[in-house]
Amino acid sequence: MRKTRIASAAIAVVVGAALVTACSSSDSTGGGGAGDGSAIINAWSGEPQNPLVPTNTSENTGGRVVDSIFAGLVSYTPEGGVENEVADSIDTTDGQNYTVTLKDGWQFTDGTPVTAKSFVDAWNYGALSTNAQLQGSFFDPIQGYDEVAAENPTVQTMSGLKVVDDKTFTIELKQPEAAFPDRLGFAAYYPLPEVAYKDIAAFGENPIGNGPYKFAQEGAWQHNVRIDLVTNPDYAGNRKPANGGVSFILYSNLDTAYTDLLSNNVDVLDNVPASAVTTFESDLPGRTVNQPSASIETFTIPGRLAHFGGEEGALRRQAISKAINRDQITEQIFNKTRTPAKDFTSPAIDGWTGDLSDVANVEYDPEGAKALWAQADAIAPWSGTFSIAYNSDGGHQEWVDAVSNSIRNTLGIEAQGAPYPTFAQLRTEATNRTIATAFRSGWQGDYPQQYGFLAQNYQTGGSSNDGEYSNPEFDRLLRESAGETDKTKAQELTNQAQEILLNDLPAVPTWYRNAASGWSENVTNVKIGWDGIPIYNEIEKN
Repeated sequence: MRKTRIASAAIAVVVGAALVTACSSSDSTGGGGAGDGSAIINAWSGEPQNPLVPTNTSENTGGRVVDSIFAGLVSYTPEGGVENEVADSIDTTDGQNYTVTLKDGWQFTDGTPVTAKSFVDAWNYGALSTNAQLQGSFFDPIQGYDEVAAENPTVQTMSGLKVVDDKTFTIELKQPEAAFPDRLGFAAYYPLPEVAYKDIAAFGENPIGNGPYKFAQEGAWQHNVRIDLVTNPDYAGNRKPANGGVSFILYSNLDTAYTDLLSNNVDVLDNVPASAVTTFESDLPGRTVNQPSASIETFTIPGRLAHFGGEEGALRRQAISKAINRDQITEQIFNKTRTPAKDFTSPAIDGWTGDLSDVANVEYDPEGAKALWAQADAIAPWSGTFSIAYNSDGGHQEWVDAVSNSIRNTLGIEAQGAPYPTFAQLRTEATNRTIATAFRSGWQGDYPQQYGFLAQNYQTGGSSNDGEYSNPEFDRLLRESAGETDKTKAQELTNQAQEILLNDLPAVPTWYRNAASGWSENVTNVKIGWDGIPIYNEIEKN
């Protein structure tokens, strides 16, 4: 869903289509309903980057709030399964033309009904280029997207969306894509009430949704402090809360959050800081998980930076990647709560392989790195310092320092971290394309498909393509993979597209993130979903 924009040594616990279940330890599972159903869960988060409009929320601190207050056509189980939620059915005979029928009785928390128009208007708003929504490219598969996404659009709505009646709308795609309906639980596809369009920025400060929770009151978002949610009494979907609400406590320091967890002042923390990776399981006996999640950590090197364009840039990216001792860093810094990356997706997603060609470009090779750097110097001598920007509120300094040291020691250049106080500040410069250095990036799965990791980050014009990477052959292969009905052929095309990325390295893959999480003595039935985010609605308070 989002840039990470996010946070056991082996990849395991595979369920169904290679998706992982993140369940709490045996003394805290079961969901017996014995908890206080009116109690509020205090959960860690950070300050969201933008007002909470689904099509403009592209990072996971805002995303976890948006997912709590909205419901889409489908929803995802903790294991990554897909279930109809607002949709009664999503039918097709050819994989290109879909008819969506909504269930009866859905309404927004302002009392207005959720209709077919609620979805179609929200999707058209998100796709229209003049609205500058960060998630706009999620609508790229729909017929007519190219026209509304143009720099100077001549139309305002996508021709592929048609409202039939209050409960029915149709979707025409550019090509057959059988997997398209399974993406429709992601935030970009949520509906909006009509009131949203009167003042979209104001709406994002006090959003009105149709999900399991709602804002406790107007002004429930106290910026940089907390966001208070209570249960939505009219919600009848798949994620019925077992508690009275969730208060997201907006921390600016992960170590502070962990201290509060130890003191039972915060109930669930889904990303323990580097300072606690060797102790959190003993600090929180029986109240932790450490298991795979559908997420990857990277750092992006924009091609616009000096020395990183053209052939010189390709050589320097490969050299920097080969200069990083991922095995040592994941063991010493993360105590094996991370696994060295071999591609741009996640082993927790069906189709993953660690045997792609050019995988050597993400493996430690000091001599190879030096040789590539020398080739780049022959094109244009290196000058300056290589810096990696990161947010100080997310516990990233240790690994950025370690990566910088590895690069410095291997290539003999100055390399260092460039801290930003908050994730929101870092993401704003990254999305505005004003950041002047490489920067930490990454991806937490929006939906359980490799396509979601690749399209938004690396396809030309992708919503989260903050390095502005563009390779027509990659675009072609990825689009063909989405339209291929033979699963084996589709996977081959996806692998070929990834092999282009492993050569070009628009971002440098570092490691896959485990869900290394903990919770307080005050809660039970804590589960971490396939994407590494707590299943807030199932948490019970003693």
